[in-house]
Amino acid sequence: MDTTLIDVRTADRQVVDLTVQVAAWCAGRGDGLCSVFAPHATCGVALMETGSGSEDDLVQALRHLLPRDDRYRHRHGSPGHGADHLLPAIVCPSLVVPVVGGELQLGTWQRVVLVDLNVDNPRRSVRLSYLPG
Repeated sequence: MDTTLIDVRTADRQVVDLTVQVAAWCAGRGDGLCSVFAPHATCGVALMETGSGSEDDLVQALRHLLPRDDRYRHRHGSPGHGADHLLPAIVCPSLVVPVVGGELQLGTWQRVVLVDLNVDNPRRSVRLSYLPG
């Protein structure tokens, strides 16, 4: 299995499209599986359509489900930071994408994204792992 770590800046974005980076890393590898993993306690990765307003809709839905207020027992960091620690239970920290002939096998509108509502950490890493078929 081959693996690498990519750095992601999230300071001004809650949904960051990683598809180009993931596809470039998988290019030429043949058939296999690409694992995308966010090794953090407050963010996750997802497959979704981007560029149509869906990113803002997702952020709004997550903020509705996980309000940033003082209801959480986990209270360090910015106000409502306890909500950030619940996010990976809703948006999984990992996903696997099939790769055929070195190309990600995503649906027409699917993109690989990092979802991060945590304003306390503007830099993230995402681990890509490739398991050949």
